[in-house]
Amino acid sequence: MLAGNINRLYFSGIKFYYLSSLTKSQRKLIFLAGGIAIALFVYFTNPFGVGERANIVLSAAALMITWWVTEALPMPVVALIPLIIFPLLDIADLKSVALSYGDQIIFLFMGGFMLGLAIEKWNLHRRIALGIVKITGTSGNRIILGFILSTGFISMWISNTATTMMMFPIALSVIHVMKDSSDGKGNFKHFRLAMMLSIAYASNFGGIATIVGTPPNVAFVGYYEKQYGGVSFIDWMLLCMPVAILLLAALYFVLTKILFRNHIRPSDAARNYINEEYKSLGPLSSAEKRVMIVFIFTALLWIFKDLINEAQSLAKLDDTIIALLCAMALFIWPSGTYKKNDSSDENSEQELHGGLLEWGDTKKMAWGILLLFGGGLALAAQLEKAGLIKQLGEWLSHFAGGGFMLLLMVTVISIFISEVMSNIAQVIVFAPVVCSLADALGMNPLILGIAMTLASSCASMMPMGTPPNAIAFASGHIKIKQMMRAGFVMNIVAIILITLFCWFILPLIM
Repeated sequence: MLAGNINRLYFSGIKFYYLSSLTKSQRKLIFLAGGIAIALFVYFTNPFGVGERANIVLSAAALMITWWVTEALPMPVVALIPLIIFPLLDIADLKSVALSYGDQIIFLFMGGFMLGLAIEKWNLHRRIALGIVKITGTSGNRIILGFILSTGFISMWISNTATTMMMFPIALSVIHVMKDSSDGKGNFKHFRLAMMLSIAYASNFGGIATIVGTPPNVAFVGYYEKQYGGVSFIDWMLLCMPVAILLLAALYFVLTKILFRNHIRPSDAARNYINEEYKSLGPLSSAEKRVMIVFIFTALLWIFKDLINEAQSLAKLDDTIIALLCAMALFIWPSGTYKKNDSSDENSEQELHGGLLEWGDTKKMAWGILLLFGGGLALAAQLEKAGLIKQLGEWLSHFAGGGFMLLLMVTVISIFISEVMSNIAQVIVFAPVVCSLADALGMNPLILGIAMTLASSCASMMPMGTPPNAIAFASGHIKIKQMMRAGFVMNIVAIILITLFCWFILPLIM
């Protein structure tokens, strides 16, 4: 259901760019045929002069990338192609290809998904969001600041798309209240516009702070662990949390002080609405408290995992093990809430013995994302085995130079490519390329890899750049020129911050 709503919002956000006389079915057939044609062209022309095995893998990559970019088929469906093509054409046996779909990084993200589901199920996210807005105040700028902080914080732990969907109805309600209570002073249109943009951009920026915050992070870490070894949860946070915080601060400054000044003073009506909504949640339920305990316990284990491992030798903790352990705890720990019994005694109550999560709750989980990661890892593995990644990295190294300018170039290219290409697909395709390029030049692959990954989540100009952008655009409160104007400024800010942090700070941390 959530996936369907997201897809509808996503397509409504980007329909401006695909208006034509063709029906959706006709466009789909054209894109499907186009992908096959491109794959056959690559195979028969062999433009890079590689061997037969490498040429087949390259053709399969061309097919998958084309269908990912054009969305001819759902991305998780495209991710199943390696399971069909590689065994069928004797590139690799089915068992070895299928191993990529069970990679440990996929289970790390599964655990993160389940934690996010529990937070959403028991309304803890809404309490956090409203609580932050209560603290920041109800002037136009302070409301925007509150939404930036709450959205950014929530997005650090659950999908940026899910975060946007959670915050969207709250923001619309606040906008409605502010409109009704407006005394005619201030620029309400600017306030409304900044609210919608702040939710989309804060979801994107907050998600880069943790490995589980957004799918591209998981995709890159999954590839990097296969090739070089693990990146710990705390190391990622040490580098990317400051970048996310600075991006959120810059977002507030750009939206409220430069581009869309609203001059709206504190409103009693807005304050009353926030207070009433917060009061309607009532006191913390036992389920909320227990989810919060699991959430804090998970975060602490991720942060202090290395210290715990060094202090004892009985058990060795791993990010994936921690995520699955805490996800399982959600199914084990009773919710402790009560409901009316179905008996004739209306005053009778009975305890719900179900866990904080039930298996039925996982119907809302983005299982397709997990398949997508598996397909990306399977494709990357065969590209690596065929020697294509190494060749591409060596070829680029002759033209790209090295050092700081190369890092800047990778960041710029990544952020603007992601404006028109899925950021997950982008990371899956380019992670092997930039890491091999770094190897060829004698650089730390994390420098280019993390810069490319973070930049892919910061696309802000186009509705199709990220699902949060599309959701905000679908609200009808944003014009495309306004999104492009604000997005271009934030793209430049992101390029500067990501490049500087990866060049100067990352070597100190990693």
